[in-house]
Amino acid sequence: MRHTKPHRPHLSIFSAVLTAPLLLTACASEMVQDTEDTVYVSPTNSTQHEYDARDAALTEHNEEPAAVDEARSPARPEAAPSPDSDDAAASLAPAKEASVVTGETHYEESMTHVGQGSGVATDGGAFAVGNDDSDVVSGSLTGTEVAEAYGVGGQELTASSRRGRGTKRRPRTKQAKAGRRRGAMKKRPHPVADRPPTGIAVEPHGRVDIPSAHSAEAYDHIAEREYSQVADAPLSTFSIDVDTASYANMRRFLTRGHLPPADAIRVEELVNYFSYDYSKPRGDTPFAVNAEVADCPWNDDARLVQIGIKGKEFHAKQAPRRNLVFLLDVSGSMNSSDKLPLLKQGLSMLVENLRADDMVSIVVYAGASGVVLDPTSGEDKRSILDALHRLRAGGSTNGASGIELAYDLAQRNFDPAGINRVILATDGDFNVGSTSRGELTRLIEKKRERGVFLSVLGFGTGNVKDSTMEMLADKGNGNYAYIDSVREAEKVLVKEAGSTLVTIAKDVKIQVEFNPAEVASYRLVGYENRALANRDFNDDKKDAGEIGAGHTVTAMYEVILADGRGARGDVDPLRYQTERKPDGDASSGELLHLKLRYKKPQGSRSKLVSYAVQDEGGDLASASNAFRFAASVTAFGLMLRDSKFSSDSSLADVYTLASGALGRDREGYRAEFLQLVRTAASLRGEDLAPVTAVAR
Repeated sequence: MRHTKPHRPHLSIFSAVLTAPLLLTACASEMVQDTEDTVYVSPTNSTQHEYDARDAALTEHNEEPAAVDEARSPARPEAAPSPDSDDAAASLAPAKEASVVTGETHYEESMTHVGQGSGVATDGGAFAVGNDDSDVVSGSLTGTEVAEAYGVGGQELTASSRRGRGTKRRPRTKQAKAGRRRGAMKKRPHPVADRPPTGIAVEPHGRVDIPSAHSAEAYDHIAEREYSQVADAPLSTFSIDVDTASYANMRRFLTRGHLPPADAIRVEELVNYFSYDYSKPRGDTPFAVNAEVADCPWNDDARLVQIGIKGKEFHAKQAPRRNLVFLLDVSGSMNSSDKLPLLKQGLSMLVENLRADDMVSIVVYAGASGVVLDPTSGEDKRSILDALHRLRAGGSTNGASGIELAYDLAQRNFDPAGINRVILATDGDFNVGSTSRGELTRLIEKKRERGVFLSVLGFGTGNVKDSTMEMLADKGNGNYAYIDSVREAEKVLVKEAGSTLVTIAKDVKIQVEFNPAEVASYRLVGYENRALANRDFNDDKKDAGEIGAGHTVTAMYEVILADGRGARGDVDPLRYQTERKPDGDASSGELLHLKLRYKKPQGSRSKLVSYAVQDEGGDLASASNAFRFAASVTAFGLMLRDSKFSSDSSLADVYTLASGALGRDREGYRAEFLQLVRTAASLRGEDLAPVTAVAR
């Protein structure tokens, strides 16, 4: 994981003496420092329209000029071009200057000068912020470097003024490349071009194999499950997972013309991206359990068991009061149009839907962390939106202190009857600084036990640390979503805000016992990193997943029946013991026995519910839309992973099955899925047969 340390400025004593008084007085009226040395940024008189106009101008400016006006502020970088633009790669490269495009990150050197603009570094302060026009919030030099250069303390310094010198970009020289220069090196994310850059190998069917030396994206290896013999292992135990990040990330790859890496595909997250028409809960149990069995579309020898959970829904007015802390990454790696600008758009939509009794705070982190918005009522949307629009990216990444500060703020405003949640938004280029990953994990686990949960929103291309972001959300009793568009931000933060923010059941575990008289072997599809030991099911100290209001959670099992139709998963007979014999209950005709444990959001003891599932012998054509569409998404995920278990199906089969099970596609998400299947087929060189199925 990269941690970029700014270069120390080499300033003469003379310049330091002259500059320090200016810096100390320029923005004194802009900030107030509290007893904990945290700098709070006061609102400016700029209107919302002015902020929107500034952001629009930044977004529309897609070309890097050959010369940059000296008055430009380093805290107000240009937005990168849209990642969907055909000219995105070309427009980011400075004129007459060699640029290094790795497929993930574009590095650009800049010279930072402190001029006569506003800016202040306070002893022990979190962020030096301010501009006589815009109150831009950003990060640059560390407190130690500021102290050595100017004789003052502080954590961050940003010079920002239309009258100040701002930032100069200079042509790269041999000295600059060697690092012998003044100023700091900054990096800008570069959108993935439509064609893989030179030096990147392309596997058959269009899959991009990005060498580790050229990629900062990280995905944990997923070891696909094999079949288990019921005679040897009758129990299957796992934690539920409501994350959807893998689907949106997969969509990013396909829409940019590449098949995703196999380890970027978590099949359960593809399936759980969609909601399904499961029966709703009744009584005191906060969720309902549904089960259905039919033929498996990708394995002719198997039956497919669908287990579906539907969470209780809340009307927006019924939702508990929300105590939300936005923890936002404003490091230099967030400086592109699909990162910080998109983050601000998404959170702005969430803010517009806040109620008067909701509370929002904003904490930012880069080289250091700071509070830019004290707890503010949801009724005061103007102040919250102003704080969001002032954010600019700059500096290296050190997220640990930011997390601690955000949790402290959430704890100080804790509402025992409400929703207390930290929402971390980052591209995943997360450096824990002096805090070890183990200490960070323990902090998150400790805070979740006190009722403050953590959700993670991933953004952008090039620095995606998928495994880290998933781990943080998992440990924090939250969910992990990847935001690749404004539409996805609206889905996660507005349309599905209840399921994203309101937890109705926590530590939800599933344990399935298969009947050896009916089932010879089985395989859980997906949930590889959610596996639990069988003994963990009854252990209330063991963490598991959460269900949000209105959430649907789906799990799929491939099962080989014990009637001799299939041989997958067979093993040699045991040498030293005889085959286990089923007891009397095995003759009941039940395929499996399903058990679930869960806790109330503020509870510490679990409750148990259980269900028996039978196979009625139905075929795939007569299965419900929910079953058939979920099966098509599952098959699609297996093919993107090049699974050895999907040999009996094709993308044409996936397309046909999905197109005949669209059901009520109110938001068009399922129609979009069909387009992604078409794109994947084109990249793999497969033809989709004409579709004759009609959606029911």
